[in-house]
Amino acid sequence: MRPALTDYQHLASGKVRELYRVDADHLLFVASDRISAYDFILDSEIPDKGRILTAMSVFFFDLLDTPNHLAGPPDDERIPAEVLGRALVVKQLDMMPVECVARGYLTGSGIVDYRATGRVCGIELPAGLTEASKFAEPLFTPATKAELGSHDENVSFEAIVETVGADRAAQLRDLTLDVYRTAADHALGKGIIIADTKFEFGVDENGQMVLADEVFTPDSSRYWRADAYQEGVVQASFDKQFVRNWLTGPDSGWDRSGDVPPPALPPDIVDATRGRYIEAYERISGLKFADWIGAK
Repeated sequence: MRPALTDYQHLASGKVRELYRVDADHLLFVASDRISAYDFILDSEIPDKGRILTAMSVFFFDLLDTPNHLAGPPDDERIPAEVLGRALVVKQLDMMPVECVARGYLTGSGIVDYRATGRVCGIELPAGLTEASKFAEPLFTPATKAELGSHDENVSFEAIVETVGADRAAQLRDLTLDVYRTAADHALGKGIIIADTKFEFGVDENGQMVLADEVFTPDSSRYWRADAYQEGVVQASFDKQFVRNWLTGPDSGWDRSGDVPPPALPPDIVDATRGRYIEAYERISGLKFADWIGAK
């Protein structure tokens, strides 16, 4: 018989996930259907989003050779029935205080920095780059982890050295870029460009660096259609950028510059977001989302 969620101690709430204590060495990592944008948790939820994020992470954890925090299968008997399909039992780690971001293309906050300084996270870039320009080599552009409701701040590699030391900083950079290249090559073979992504790493009891949290989900990555890619324009995407674009467009009526939270998403935007997330999963994994645990 599976435990109830109330059998576990609730430890923390994030924008999308809830964290529970399973035992001294393991945690329950639960993805909700919540969606966040511009540091706000929206009133709207995206049906099946928690399952899609979990399914995508499991696929990539299996694809990659990098040690990860999974401590059991997605149907592990320690997972309560009410969160089956959107929860994972994971190892407890000493988490690194760094958002590890890999960028293969210039977009998002990167292009804002570039237009202002000619750099991204202190990295000097060639003149003449534009929206969606591809870098000659992927960049490691770390950020500090912000409290809930605050914004992660892009920082230089030197700032990470000061925070975690030179050896750990180099390890984080090299792992981030290696993992990104492996996944980006796989996705490109499926017709999808992974423009950028972010990771979190932790250290286990043996001092080994371990890939944690979520990996290559539509929440943590930008997915573009390879067959529609065109430098200089905003790309068609399968990820959360679709929601961001609606919020900052004319139809939402929302003024991002103020303190007023964003409006709820209309039903057609909710449905389209869900469809994009599912398409990303199915195209990249080659699996049917309908076959995932608890999928409708």
